[in-house]
Amino acid sequence: MLDLSAKWLSTIHTALYRATGGKIGRRLVNNDMLLLTTTGRRSGQPHTVPLLYLRDGGRLVVIASWGGRDYPPHWYLNLVQHPKVTCQVEGESFEAIAAEASERERETWWPRIVEAYHGYAEYQSRTDRQIPVIFLDRQRPVESNPA
Repeated sequence: MLDLSAKWLSTIHTALYRATGGKIGRRLVNNDMLLLTTTGRRSGQPHTVPLLYLRDGGRLVVIASWGGRDYPPHWYLNLVQHPKVTCQVEGESFEAIAAEASERERETWWPRIVEAYHGYAEYQSRTDRQIPVIFLDRQRPVESNPA
């Protein structure tokens, strides 16, 4: 039931974010949110999820916590297979290349991540897996299709 509720909320959040260019849905739990679109590892179809993100200079940082479940979120498995992703930050969309943080980078970033959203410490305590930290390196803007 929790997964269905989370999926429903994610779908609504994504729709509102897209429809308003991020005016609705760009902030949650006092943090910035983006839309991440990955290519399905089995279907080859695009899949979009709203995620909390942090900035590291020109790149973005997202966390594959899935609420501390013992298995990673589908979007993470997708980007491991297909690291070229699309991000929407407010009204701007751009391509990015996803890369998992090294152990050293994760050690540096984890305290910052927990400071930004304390829930991540609880999520990590719920699971034996190490929650991945992902860097999104901006590549180029996504061209919009004129109407």
